[in-house]
Amino acid sequence: MSASKQESRTGGRFPLMETEEPRERALLVGVDRPGAKVDMSTSLEELGRLAHTAGADAVATVTQRLRSPDPATFVGSGKVEEISQLAGAHEVDVIIVDDELTPSQQSNLEKSVRRDIKVIDRTALILDIFALHAKSREGKLQVRLAQNEYLYPRLRGMWAHLASNRMGGGVGSRFGEGESQLEVDRRMVRNRITSIKRELKRLKSIRSTQRENRLSSGVRNVALAGYTNAGKSSLLNAISGSGVYADDLLFATLDSTTRAIELPSGRRITLTDTVGFIQKLPTTLVESFRSTLDEISDADLILHVADASSPDMEMHLDAVMETLGQIGAEAIPRLLVLNKVDALTDDERAVLAKRCPEAILVSARTREGMAALTDAMSLSLGASETTLNVVIPYEHGEETARAHRMCAVLSESFEDDGVHLTVRCPEEMTARFERYRV
Repeated sequence: MSASKQESRTGGRFPLMETEEPRERALLVGVDRPGAKVDMSTSLEELGRLAHTAGADAVATVTQRLRSPDPATFVGSGKVEEISQLAGAHEVDVIIVDDELTPSQQSNLEKSVRRDIKVIDRTALILDIFALHAKSREGKLQVRLAQNEYLYPRLRGMWAHLASNRMGGGVGSRFGEGESQLEVDRRMVRNRITSIKRELKRLKSIRSTQRENRLSSGVRNVALAGYTNAGKSSLLNAISGSGVYADDLLFATLDSTTRAIELPSGRRITLTDTVGFIQKLPTTLVESFRSTLDEISDADLILHVADASSPDMEMHLDAVMETLGQIGAEAIPRLLVLNKVDALTDDERAVLAKRCPEAILVSARTREGMAALTDAMSLSLGASETTLNVVIPYEHGEETARAHRMCAVLSESFEDDGVHLTVRCPEEMTARFERYRV
């Protein structure tokens, strides 16, 4: 290569500096168990996408067929040796196990590979992604809480090298430095968990007050729930015209976002996007994000959003329903919204419409089906409402404005004795307009 070409490649006399961190190389490990809800290949494919989102590329995969995970190493001693050899051959930086490891399983796997190779499980990987994408104070606190609760039982053994390096034997040697340091660390983590829970409780109180104000004002809330990367944020943007961040990544958005919109009936409602769900979502994460998930369990209507173009759509639907059951939201009225239909052929659409006749087919990207969706939302929200004929005196103009804001106004005329309205009211607003009823 000529000197001029070399200089152009390196930026002249001074070499170009790499500003982007190099992506890590990951080895994925999965155990195939009989009767598992999710096919192992599907689960590992998703684990690879999670790793990609976190900044690592899967370069190799190890699988093991077991009736139940090995209590010592998760995969058994034979596979541990294979994992160690593959990790060295592929120069991996991190080994990711597609389940939650016990502290002893993680410790034993770490001992079997080079010291510079990290061993993490699915829960730790998801927590890492959550930490990357949390933006609000509440979201960051919820991630820290989950991280500390995950870390606490895994502190054992972190200081074992200090305990084993005692100065001689005899009297006094039974009080190891490692053990005392372990207790110090445990106390620090416990205090941190308590402090975070206290702050989250305060933020939850503020959120509850805001929710009560919304309920008393008669504004109905619709929550979007669905598998991660189903396009919920894009759908929120398509319906509300807002610019909420959306990307083709798992857990691209983590914090809940609420926008006020007006339905075709004239009714103003709030639409809330929440954290996406995933299969094998750890219980600790569900508990840590309880205050955010309350946005779903307190909703008047849930839009269950699924990716119509995904071959795993059925599994995604089941995973979401399972999580809705965990948070007590399975009884809330739901509309099934199948997004990304622009990626389907006409034949595939026909099959989907026949298989899910109750679903609303939409595309957030092309805005196809938005009118049908908002009409269905109006219809569903109105199903539990009461229709009233009222006459509101002109001097009570603020009540007329409230009716337009909080109810669906079916008809309106201006007569000598006041404004004649036919309105469809939510339960909490019916009593307010009862005095004007005719």
